[in-house]
Amino acid sequence: MADNTTVSNKMPRGIPYIIGNELAERFSYYGMKTILVVFMTQYIMNHSGQKDLMNETDAIGWYHWFSTANYFFPIVGAFLSDILWGKYKTIITLSIVYCLGHLALALDDTRLGLSIGLTLIAIGSGGIKPCVSAHVGDQFQEKNKHLLEKVFSFFYLSINIGAAISSLLTPVLLNQYGPHLAFGIPGALMLVATIIFYMGRHKFIAIKPAGWETYKRDLFSPQGKKAVANLFIMYLFIAVFWALYDQTGSSWVIQAGNMDRTVNLGFISFTLLDSQIQAINPVLVLTLIPIFSLFLYPKINKIWPLTPLRKISIGMFITALSYVLIAIPQGMIDAGGKPGVIWQVFAYVVLTLAEILISITGLEFSYTQAPNTMKSFIMGLWLLSVSFGNFLDTQINSFVTSLKDASGKITAAYFWFYVILMGITAVLFLFVAMRYKEESYIQSREDAYPDPLLVENP
Repeated sequence: MADNTTVSNKMPRGIPYIIGNELAERFSYYGMKTILVVFMTQYIMNHSGQKDLMNETDAIGWYHWFSTANYFFPIVGAFLSDILWGKYKTIITLSIVYCLGHLALALDDTRLGLSIGLTLIAIGSGGIKPCVSAHVGDQFQEKNKHLLEKVFSFFYLSINIGAAISSLLTPVLLNQYGPHLAFGIPGALMLVATIIFYMGRHKFIAIKPAGWETYKRDLFSPQGKKAVANLFIMYLFIAVFWALYDQTGSSWVIQAGNMDRTVNLGFISFTLLDSQIQAINPVLVLTLIPIFSLFLYPKINKIWPLTPLRKISIGMFITALSYVLIAIPQGMIDAGGKPGVIWQVFAYVVLTLAEILISITGLEFSYTQAPNTMKSFIMGLWLLSVSFGNFLDTQINSFVTSLKDASGKITAAYFWFYVILMGITAVLFLFVAMRYKEESYIQSREDAYPDPLLVENP
């Protein structure tokens, strides 16, 4: 066996295939999701060929119910992966379901096609989420585990490269060529993502599924119960962050439609489409991740150790500030004004700072806190916090009517409500973070397959 006590700076062979798969898959997902609200409010048809447009409340509701389902299915994918199939087989199987969902959206621009497409995408995309991120960590062992932080940063960079390109491109495709091509291109990229992942099948370290008896034993062991209980409490607080963050694709898009979206750089002037503004987020992530990793974190750590929970705590307070920058221009819109889209640009900058502190940190932290047989399950719990956040949005959108005007349109009160909610959550999270005792688990090679296509039973 290899000497795992020797430090190695060599990346595992399967990492390029995982990163390539993630880039194409995220292009497909964000390309589809970026145009959802605009599609539902401006393009959706009935079976008679007539427009069947949704109002703001319905479109926001559909968007967040889809996100709720999309981030609920990770827990199902985690069970399939950890108990029955292993991560590789779960990813490749559900990727096919994912492709079929894109196909349904591309072929049928009615509410039926929307329902079928979003359901299949939620199952496929949601099911593979915990497996892909856990699969990244599985490629490492003790001698190169110090590369984990760098690889998770690369992983997040690939997500945002795909998201940035698709967020700029698919609104143009929708505007100029209609929904069939606008949904079809992301579908083609999902097929590419599946092929790339299949090509890496002989390069991956594939961890055996634990099987139900082992899984049940570990889940209900003192170690397993402690990990689940501690992380679940923490994730409930992080869910509120996701409730705010995921509205960049719903209420923020609707607000952008009521803003002056002309950008004048002096030498050139252009007008953004309302859904294109979302591309600012992944572009900022691509810019800020290296600054955080190479400059800010090392500098701050010399003065004050930035533990994962401290990063997340700071990120929560910053998230509340981003909504202040959204609530102010909404007040101008409510008064009949047309504020410039620069307000949203500033809000995106602040929210992206929070995202880096919370999302990247939480992803890495979740993997290290998960006992070895429960990696995908804990990743599923992490993603379930996103589902809870979007479910919270559906309830606020449907039942807190005082945050909207008489016609059902959102008002500044809607955004100020979230400022207060996030502020309270951030304060309470500080007490949870101070009591949390961190663990560190890395997979051993004894649990690995020589070939992920082997029958994956323990």
